[in-house]
Amino acid sequence: QVHLVESGGGLVQAGGSLRLSCTASGRTFNGHAMGWFRQTQGKEREFVAAISWRGGTRYYADSVKGRFTISRDNGESTVYLQMNSLKPEDTAVYYCVSDWGASLVTGLPPSPDFGSWGQGTQVTVSS
Repeated sequence: QVHLVESGGGLVQAGGSLRLSCTASGRTFNGHAMGWFRQTQGKEREFVAAISWRGGTRYYADSVKGRFTISRDNGESTVYLQMNSLKPEDTAVYYCVSDWGASLVTGLPPSPDFGSWGQGTQVTVSS
């Protein structure tokens, strides 16, 4: 599996911005879509955004559409999540994910066989 490490989380006021980064290492992730899920305490993890291997397809949850932008730099093995106009309800642990194929860009979680999860980074938005 691909090893994923997130960074960039923190505390921000409502209306502010943060940029999350996720760098992949280990087994090659050529052909892998990448994305982000998030989880708040007591709730299941929910899909946030995903991007295809070449970046031609991007998919967003309705709750973040127009505010968040996902991008990737395959030369740096890194995916980014630019988060603007943050709201208190965006507060969560954000997890970077990768998966072989295209199912991730339909909002599905990574597959057990080929998918990977990062350790998560906390984002807190104060009102």
